[in-house]
Amino acid sequence: MLTKTTKQIEEALDTSSQSGLTSAQVSKRLEENGYNELAEQKKESLLIKFLNQFKDTLVIILLIAAAVSIAVEPTEWIDSVIILIVVLINAILGVVQESKAEKSLEALQKLSAPTAKVIRNNQPMVVDAKELVVGDLLILEAGDCVGSDARIIESHNLQIDESALTGESVPVHKSADPLESEDMPLGDRVNMAYQSCNVTYGRGRAIVTSTGMQNEVGKIADMLMNEKQELTPLQVKLNEIGKMIGVMCIAICIIVFAMEYFGGLESLLEAFKTSIALAVAAIPEGLATIVTIVLALSVQKMVKHHAIVRRLPAVETLGSTSIVCSDKTGTLTQNKMTVLEVYSKEGLKSLDDANSEDEIKMLNYFTLCSDAQIKDGKEIGDPTEIALVAASLKKNYSKEELAKTYKRGEELSFDSDRKMMSVFYEVDGEIISITKGGCDVVLNKCDNADVDKIMEANNLMADKALRVLAVAIRKWDKMPETIDFDTVENHLTFVGLVGMIDPPRPEAKDAIATAKKAGVRTIMITGDHINTASAIAKELGILTEGTRAVSGTELNNMSDEELMEHIEEFSVYARVAPEHKVRIVNAWQSKGHIVAMTGDGVNDAPALKAADIGCAMGITGTDVAKSAAAMVLTDDNFATIITSIREGRGIFDNIQKDVQYLLSSNIGEVLTIFLASLISVVIPASGFGVPLLPIHLLWVNLITDSLPAFALGLEPTEANIMDRQPRKKDEDFFSHGLMFTIVWQGIMVGLLTLLSYAYGETFNHETGMTMAFVTLSAAQLFHSFNVKSHASIFSKQIFNNKYLWGSALLGAALQIMIINVPFFADIFDLVPLSPTCALVSVGLAFSTIIIVEIVKLIKRITSK
Repeated sequence: MLTKTTKQIEEALDTSSQSGLTSAQVSKRLEENGYNELAEQKKESLLIKFLNQFKDTLVIILLIAAAVSIAVEPTEWIDSVIILIVVLINAILGVVQESKAEKSLEALQKLSAPTAKVIRNNQPMVVDAKELVVGDLLILEAGDCVGSDARIIESHNLQIDESALTGESVPVHKSADPLESEDMPLGDRVNMAYQSCNVTYGRGRAIVTSTGMQNEVGKIADMLMNEKQELTPLQVKLNEIGKMIGVMCIAICIIVFAMEYFGGLESLLEAFKTSIALAVAAIPEGLATIVTIVLALSVQKMVKHHAIVRRLPAVETLGSTSIVCSDKTGTLTQNKMTVLEVYSKEGLKSLDDANSEDEIKMLNYFTLCSDAQIKDGKEIGDPTEIALVAASLKKNYSKEELAKTYKRGEELSFDSDRKMMSVFYEVDGEIISITKGGCDVVLNKCDNADVDKIMEANNLMADKALRVLAVAIRKWDKMPETIDFDTVENHLTFVGLVGMIDPPRPEAKDAIATAKKAGVRTIMITGDHINTASAIAKELGILTEGTRAVSGTELNNMSDEELMEHIEEFSVYARVAPEHKVRIVNAWQSKGHIVAMTGDGVNDAPALKAADIGCAMGITGTDVAKSAAAMVLTDDNFATIITSIREGRGIFDNIQKDVQYLLSSNIGEVLTIFLASLISVVIPASGFGVPLLPIHLLWVNLITDSLPAFALGLEPTEANIMDRQPRKKDEDFFSHGLMFTIVWQGIMVGLLTLLSYAYGETFNHETGMTMAFVTLSAAQLFHSFNVKSHASIFSKQIFNNKYLWGSALLGAALQIMIINVPFFADIFDLVPLSPTCALVSVGLAFSTIIIVEIVKLIKRITSK
């Protein structure tokens, strides 16, 4: 439709540019094509969401353990109840998070205009926008929201704000003329009006060319529906850990069951009970809950940093980010046109330096030749004209103050054909006309202007991607009899130029530099022109030597393979469409990068959802963008993203500490039971039994383990964390020797616990079991201080986490309570310990600190 004339459009769509459609045509097309609304995505019920929580490997193993426990010993139901409570807590937390799921399509529905002005049966009328059909004749006026995509057939200074859809920073001047090609970027289709965009100036008519899901907004909705929500790096890693533990758990259970039952040491029932104890020991029941709560607490912390996280795992994903694809308008820039430079007979200067009487008068002429206003801080009018009024205001000349001296008269409104505007004023008994417009067109109307110098200044500003406007005046002895373009806009006297741009956010440059130091590359993606985008990108340090800018048209000519091959060459993508943004994100992801995408418009929504983490703007962002994103920046500040990346890295560090702590503790538990069973088989005369019951292990895992694990999740972020490079997408969770550390520390805890049990067995089985229980739980409390830092426990860092100290003291108090309070001691089959046995148990537990400190010391010495 872009290249067709009005007559050709009428023929193609069987409509009239004068009388519109008939009622019969409308009814038939509604029946054939349906309403002008978006398809709704099928939502999962709460029940399905709840059941989906039980797909996790660890959860399945726990449920099997609970079922087997009840089957083999119906009267011993406490263990099973505790297991089920843990599983239910995890499931409920998961459903709560998913209940906040995607509402992108609902937000898109809200964007649709509720009503539209049309001509039908040769009569103007207002109809529900959802009843628009292809061929409808739209009436467009300032203040209207476009009801459906339409081809403009009549334009009278028509301007439409398309920033939410295309990223264009200023309203687009619309034309009814056919274009040269159908293959034009969205932002260059000046003879089209798009659904959800607002008419800011002028009036016109347009013929609807598509409705519903065929509109540009509909295409975005379709992309959102078909975009799969990928698992975050953390979810992938935790799933891998779950499978690993599951395989290990099943293998050990089978081995121990075989040893005890087929070796004739235990009955079938007792062998099952021992296997269940092992399953409980092997599985860190609290891991999922702890990670969820740590992330939830981190989310609250992020709010203070102006970031609202909509999906918990997204917090950690930020820490893995290696590419930030950022929208330009409103994200890296202020989304506010601003005069930066001026040119007059005194030469080219910055606005701040332009303080002479002639320069200020020139700025006032620009303000007077505009319709914009700034009253009580509220800006009204076209963004370009607002920038002119703001420039005068900066020099302490408000439009209201100027009106006391300059009495406004006749005017010639801006016209997109002649690209000028003229206004008459009476000042001090004189009549003048002020004309503003593009530099070239105004110069053509001026007499005796130094064209070479003026064009040199114009080119210098244009090279910096500034939008240049010129102003000229003409003095009159009296008002001309005829007020028309040819009479008024001739024989002008040139006054000066201004250059304006949507400037970068002051803090964005520092944030980009910080990101670069941390190994995070910033990419600009915008619907703006390539020259403007490149200039801003150079100033911010995004477009550097060895990288270049590319346009949406060039991207159209590239295959996905070619884009992947050259992706690292491009730092700026200009004049892009929504599908381009998704391609760019996918190309970076295919290179193994974790990609964050920022944006505020409807056009950003598919890419926000496709990215590993989407960051929407909270102030200027549309509801669609916010719904598609995993995180919303409440201050629209790019620097907040970098702060969030720092927090995300700290969170991953803490989760790694949690996993190290919990798995080493669980390995210690498994080893205790496994070695006791092995000793029973190999040395029957040893009298070794099961040193720990399932209820003991559940208590340790849920209380003694969990409290310090929560506290480790709140460990302060290390100061040098942004000096590291981001983790690679395929980097193993247990890299850099973490798995070896977990295993040897688990062996340490297990051997110390078994040693305590052996000592207690010399008195009786109950004492041995109680000593093993005390040593295991106390060892884990002490071990939490080993895990909190790679540095020595005796460094200053030992006191920087009050939550860890609180959890250790609370855990110790609870242990003392269940051993010495008869009611709890009976439930847990424990007995009070003599002072000597208690001292031996705690002493063995404390030796974990001594052993780990020796290892840390050896590492520090060898590293030097």
